[in-house]
Amino acid sequence: MCGIVGYIGEKNCVNILVEGLKRLEYRGYDSSGIAVIYRNSLKIFKKAGKIIQMESSLPDNLNSKIGIAHTRWATHGEANDINAHPHLSQNNKFSIVHNGIIENYSVLKKKLEAEGYKFKTQTDSEVIAYLIEKNYKDDFEEAFYKALEKLEGAYGIVALCEDNPDFLMVARKGSPLILGVGNDEMFVASDVSAFLGHTKQVVYLDDYEITKIEKNNFKIKDFRLSDIARDVKLLDLDTSASDKGDYSHFMLKEIFEQPESIKRAFAGRLIENFGTAKLGGLNLTPQDLFQIERVGIYACGTSYHAGLVGSYILEELARISAYVEISSEARYKNPLIEKGTIFFAISQSGETADTLFAMREAQRKGAKVLGICNVVVSTIARESNGGVYVHSGPEIAVASTKAFTSQITVLFLYALLMGRMRDVSLQTGKKLINELKMLPEKIQTILNSVDKIDEIAVKYSKLNNYLFLGRGISYPVALEGALKLKEISYRHSEGIAAGEIKHGPIALVDEETPVIFIVPQDNTYDKTISNIEEVKARKGKIISVCFENDQKVKALSDDYIEIPETNSFLSPLLTVIPLQLFAYYTARALGCDIDKPRNLAKSVTVE
Repeated sequence: MCGIVGYIGEKNCVNILVEGLKRLEYRGYDSSGIAVIYRNSLKIFKKAGKIIQMESSLPDNLNSKIGIAHTRWATHGEANDINAHPHLSQNNKFSIVHNGIIENYSVLKKKLEAEGYKFKTQTDSEVIAYLIEKNYKDDFEEAFYKALEKLEGAYGIVALCEDNPDFLMVARKGSPLILGVGNDEMFVASDVSAFLGHTKQVVYLDDYEITKIEKNNFKIKDFRLSDIARDVKLLDLDTSASDKGDYSHFMLKEIFEQPESIKRAFAGRLIENFGTAKLGGLNLTPQDLFQIERVGIYACGTSYHAGLVGSYILEELARISAYVEISSEARYKNPLIEKGTIFFAISQSGETADTLFAMREAQRKGAKVLGICNVVVSTIARESNGGVYVHSGPEIAVASTKAFTSQITVLFLYALLMGRMRDVSLQTGKKLINELKMLPEKIQTILNSVDKIDEIAVKYSKLNNYLFLGRGISYPVALEGALKLKEISYRHSEGIAAGEIKHGPIALVDEETPVIFIVPQDNTYDKTISNIEEVKARKGKIISVCFENDQKVKALSDDYIEIPETNSFLSPLLTVIPLQLFAYYTARALGCDIDKPRNLAKSVTVE
């Protein structure tokens, strides 16, 4: 969500900090700011709105070798200049940036106010700066430790002291922070993309760790102040992936990257002669796999929808009981961990707070949890008992597209692996692998006909309400299509199990409400046709996503989008592509900020 950047070194940090913030824009934000020590004095510049507005307020001669910066996604207090980070202590000697939520801030604030401190903002973060000031006795490091002792909640914090321009203090508890190690310079950020242009040497901080950063050194301690040794790792990332190229938006680029990202998800993981898959990262022996009787899946948002698709495939193909829980609900339950149950934690970033805490709770109860992540060495990837990287490549647009299809691909591979160990025949396994390998080319066929999807989207873009309907494995696709549309076009949309339309939602159908049906020719096809007829009888506008040869659905539809035929297990990987494009072209027709939609964040690292 919020973005943090910090620097100490021999260069002027102002441009480095601003550049780092711009690289973090994709995470979502509503204000930004920087704090630097300039001519022995702490200076802060912050503004609500886009980073360029804050950047334009910076003096031309501003020069500093140490500073911190932040993009804020409002949780406590409205988005304005005052509530923007960095925050100052009352004596103006300390400045902090903070990601996360301080759960006991109101109690701390009341105590500090009783001692004479006067707060300027509505945020929970400001108490951190005031606590450091209160505990300061000519030792910034010690004051920082003591301030942390009082904090409850989740946080990533970087603090700067006017009297100590030779180091920064950093703490992580539930919100990611990464160090970048350069030559006579150090960086800290909530995402490596913030400093990728400067160094690829990184140090990943874990929860409950405190770090003192100097220009050519770092020291990590745990919350008991015991020293921790940590190796510097070399990051292997292609910075060109952060370039839009010839595409008008990152989202469109990422939609078009799906033929290749799906290939990467299954590359090297197919054993074609045996009709099965290999997933070495699961860290499970064949005996472990045989003993699995039930699969639980934790995820949020788009990853939750991918998990739902996976649950259908697991039950039908592998004949394993599977269930999916929204992480924000699961983390507060007291889960029953039955013998023979394994869990998947699905998260594009690998830092989704709710999924991380749900995973930890299951592990406390003795469960094994496997991560399905896109970001290498993310927290979920590091703390899980094993897992699979989806290898989508960097996803910059807030609305996830290619990660969704890659997650489904990985879940399909797992289901195929388990199915072949049970009652899937060799012949069936080979056919499924062949179908999977043909998917990238079939997706490209859909991408070659975007003009028609654009035309349909523009036609309906002035309407305010949309319904997305699907049955069986297409129901999660309906949920995802509705989510994409509401995320980037701000239009009200609902994903509904088509069989449920008679149980209430049909009351919403009228001539001004397009109903988008996902209709692959699977075992629920005839029932979905009946639902189309019901909507048509009530003068609803019908848009269908159907197979190329489906004349029946085409005849019933006001508009339709064709997709190539495929196996029903793999149909979501095709049916979702037109829905992603429909959302994109609708948002473009409405002039929305597609890559950075209002109020949303790419990586949700708070509750």
